[in-house]
Amino acid sequence: MNIVTANRLLQYRKLHNLSQEELAEKIGVSRQAVSKWERAEASPDTDNLILLAQVYGVTLDELLQGEDEPTVKDEKTESAQPDENTTYVKDDRFSFKNGIHTESKDGGKVDISFSRGVHVESKDGTKVHIDKNGVNVFDGEKTCAYTDENGNIMVDEELKKHHKAKRIANLVPVWAIALGFFLAWGFSGLCYGWALSWICLMAIPLYHSLVDAIYERNPTHFAYPVLCLVFQILTGYLMNGWAWSWVVYLTIPVYYIIANIFNKKED
Repeated sequence: MNIVTANRLLQYRKLHNLSQEELAEKIGVSRQAVSKWERAEASPDTDNLILLAQVYGVTLDELLQGEDEPTVKDEKTESAQPDENTTYVKDDRFSFKNGIHTESKDGGKVDISFSRGVHVESKDGTKVHIDKNGVNVFDGEKTCAYTDENGNIMVDEELKKHHKAKRIANLVPVWAIALGFFLAWGFSGLCYGWALSWICLMAIPLYHSLVDAIYERNPTHFAYPVLCLVFQILTGYLMNGWAWSWVVYLTIPVYYIIANIFNKKED
């Protein structure tokens, strides 16, 4: 084997990040044999040449007589090429060009870059802009917050009161109250004791989701499936209604259909 071909075998092995031992194991020869091929002290037989070509993903001609320097094919790039026999339609957009940019089919957009700042638009018309002009928040109908000429962030007073009222409602220690009832009920042993007292803990997600649904005027935020679970457990234990109480779960899709109708009317 001439030194040029031997050098090509060496380059192909290095480009595929294989040691002589690993390559030898793949094609069923000794490491010493591989070493001799790469030093032009011996030549692989036809069967071994075919195996080498398969390992490196090239033809025999490319392996032995290729004019270009050996290179590893980029499988990711190849797999990303469109198939001419497939019909493609435009979907969401995502790009790292000059920042981070995303755009969904429902109208939501996010643009982040050092030069332009941060700009977010949601499908409901809410917009947030943070750039050299400061902060600007638009809820689809009016400006909720902006930065004045002195750098102060000015917030809609009504909106601020709304969020303050919601924060106050969420300050109620429902978790402590629920935990207290859970322990008291369990230790008392009354009405199934520990077997049923854990139902008190379900008050935590029910309360907070109800607060969120009320202040955001969105009934879909309420944890209605949790309420259905509580109903089934209570009727099952207290009224022996295991055989029929599961029917309550059929009301879940009805609830969300009505809730979505309400949301559309609000819009």
